[in-house]
Amino acid sequence: MGLPSELSGFRWRSESHAAPPRRVVTADDRTKADDAYRMACEGTGLLWRGDFQNARQLLNAMRRRADRPPKRAQRRRAKAAGDPLPAQQFHLHRLAQGQRARTLGMLLIPVEPGHVIPLRRAPDVRQACVEAYGEADEPYVVSLRELLGVIGAHEWRVKGVEIPALGGDRIHPHYGVFSPVRGEYIDLVAQAPVATGRALAYDIGTGTGVLSAVLAKRGVERIVATDHDPRALACARENLSRLGLSDQVQVVEADLWPPPRDPPASLVVCNPPWIPARPSSPLEHSVYDPDGRMLRAFLDGLARHLAPDGEGWLILSDLAEHLGLRTRSDLLARFEAAGLEVAGRLDAKPRHPRASDTTDRLHAARAAEVTSLWRLIPSTP
Repeated sequence: MGLPSELSGFRWRSESHAAPPRRVVTADDRTKADDAYRMACEGTGLLWRGDFQNARQLLNAMRRRADRPPKRAQRRRAKAAGDPLPAQQFHLHRLAQGQRARTLGMLLIPVEPGHVIPLRRAPDVRQACVEAYGEADEPYVVSLRELLGVIGAHEWRVKGVEIPALGGDRIHPHYGVFSPVRGEYIDLVAQAPVATGRALAYDIGTGTGVLSAVLAKRGVERIVATDHDPRALACARENLSRLGLSDQVQVVEADLWPPPRDPPASLVVCNPPWIPARPSSPLEHSVYDPDGRMLRAFLDGLARHLAPDGEGWLILSDLAEHLGLRTRSDLLARFEAAGLEVAGRLDAKPRHPRASDTTDRLHAARAAEVTSLWRLIPSTP
């Protein structure tokens, strides 16, 4: 799709692969929030030419309008229709979130070559944008909402996330790589019994490398960490180097399993996306797994990648079960079909704020969520 004439000379940039708006108007400090929100809802992009900080205030005003409670007539219709089933509630939530993202993504910021924003009171975003996008030798336009996400990711990358299981050492997530802020899955890996003689472990889908670091600190002699996302590979290598673990952990590019030359492992760990649904952007691949493909591929290949007496650790939230997207019997049947049996299980309740947010449409499912570490071994004949 070609760009509107108002964006002539710009490259369109969107990490969510959103299409550019078909119509664009110029907006500035005189633009009223009600007018901006109405045009955004209609699919009109607003190319900002005013003060950068005023653009942030306008985005916040648009966000408040998007998050208003439903009107009385809408509530009456919803009540008459009855409460939707959990799976329906989830899909309605995803639709609403998608529409909200599209609307708020209509406020656009021009960026010059070298990631320079030509607006009053604009911050220096050069380093943040290089980390997320790479070098830029041509002007582009990006939604303010995405740009603020890039800035926030840079701040997290600089600050890092403290990991108690690493003795307080920090993991520094890169833009687009799942941040280890939900610590329960890390704690499970730190607590699960590791048999002596675990000389080789595989960390499948390593992300930031945090689980490899925990295993290394627990005494596993050698770890092969795999991922296929270039951002994740760079992130894991940087974190492991910072922690002095590069000699102990080898990060390799692979779609799940290491190359065939690597021997079977005595321990295989995987923390796959936990919701079997289609991601709406590349940044959601760490949460959403279409049709459970990664989970199924991991389980189907686990037995043949385990050494004798080896063990696989599957770390998986049961949120999908509470949302009606998968049942516990489906999961257990998948274990059996893959030639696996359960040697043990450790559970942890989530500690993230959304689990206690009663205003969240999915609160009931989030409040009941449990993350489990399933200890899997090949089935006995």
